[in-house]
Order: sequence, then C-alpha cells, then structure tokens
Amino acid sequence: MTDVPLVLADGIVRRDASRGQTLLQPTTFALHAGDRVAVTGPSGSGKSVFLRSLALLDPLDAGCIVWHGAPVARAAIPRYRRNVAYIRQRPALLDGSVEDNLRYPFELRAYRDVRFNRGQAASLVAQAGRGGDFLDKRASELSGGEAQITALIRVLQLAPQVLLLDEPTASLDPESSHAIEELVRAWFEAEPRARASIWVSHDAAQAARMSERHLTMRAGALDESALTPAHGETTR
Repeated sequence: MTDVPLVLADGIVRRDASRGQTLLQPTTFALHAGDRVAVTGPSGSGKSVFLRSLALLDPLDAGCIVWHGAPVARAAIPRYRRNVAYIRQRPALLDGSVEDNLRYPFELRAYRDVRFNRGQAASLVAQAGRGGDFLDKRASELSGGEAQITALIRVLQLAPQVLLLDEPTASLDPESSHAIEELVRAWFEAEPRARASIWVSHDAAQAARMSERHLTMRAGALDESALTPAHGETTR
C-alpha cells in the first residue's frame, strides 16, 4: 500500500432536500491500493448512497472526492469513472447480443483510445463458467445471473482500478453468485497492489470471503468494524 489512497472521500455529505433528510452523514474514508472492503448494514441505511457518492454518480452536498491525491474536477469525472466503476444490483443491458453489450463502451468518448478485444471477452466469459456461444446470446434471453455476469464483464474488460459493487449477487442463484465472485477475485489478483474493491452485501459469509476490511452503515453513518473471516461475524 502507498500512503496516498486511490480514492479519498473527504467529508462527503448527501442530503435529500425535498424530504429534509441527510442520506449520508459527513464521511471521511480512504481506499488504498490492495484494499478489499465490505459494507454491510440494514436496508435503507445509506450503503448505496455511499457507493454512488464515491462513484460521483450523484452530486455531493458537501466535501469532495480525491483521486490519487487530487480532487476530481468536473471535467475529469468521465476519466475518473473509467477507473472507478460502479456495478449496480440490477444491470441495464442494451437490445442485441451479449457481444453487442460488451462492445458498447468502446463507442463512448472516454474509451476511444482502446478497442474491443473479442478474445479477452471470451476469456472472461470462460472464467465465469459460460460456453463459447454466450457472446452470441440475446440480452433479452439472459437470466438475471447471466445479465449480471454480462454487466460485470463489460466493466472488467476496461481494466478499472476500483470496483464499487452494490449487492451484485442479490437474488441470484448460487452458481451465478459464485461466478460473479470468481470474476472479481481474478480481476483483483491480476494486480493486487494496484486495485481495490468495495462490496456491499447483506450476506456476512460473502462479506468475509470478498473483503479484508469491514464497514457498517447505519442511518447514513459509516463505521469500521472487525470481521472474522472464518465465521463471517462482526463485532461492533
């Protein structure tokens, strides 16, 4: 780990002005290269708000996000999001095939310097335990697990430095959940000193498998706790 974090949330706050509610209390949090973090907590406690704030998907009401030691300016947000990828629970896929969905990011301005690599995509598909015909499947015919695998591969092929995973296996069958975990594990182990992840989960055993740091969220307040990997238990 280096002293300078990959991502630093410096006193960030999110409010819902229409309801007069603070969704995320003033939060300072550092994510270093090599970190694998889990966030657990009750539904509605602010876990997704925290991840979306880190991804700069929603405007902050106070504080700022710092990337490699420099605050992220508005003009730099697209490049920041290229490196800090948010994976939501229910992915949005385009009409067409799996391959069409994997090709789509390369049409965006932020990725015009790179090209789609079908061999790399096929390798990621194989890592997820899917056959060679998976790339040709229609997105409309995919199961929930297959759609999530497609969404994750669409991100992983772009080699982000940070993954923000917002309950990516919720409601998925065990086989699909295992495939998602294996894809994330392989992505991290490819460059463990340069990458980091935050995984929001309601499953304590999964949180233990996929992390080495454990954070809890309650009423918009983040707290770091000890995690016992052998049993997935927390102490608060």
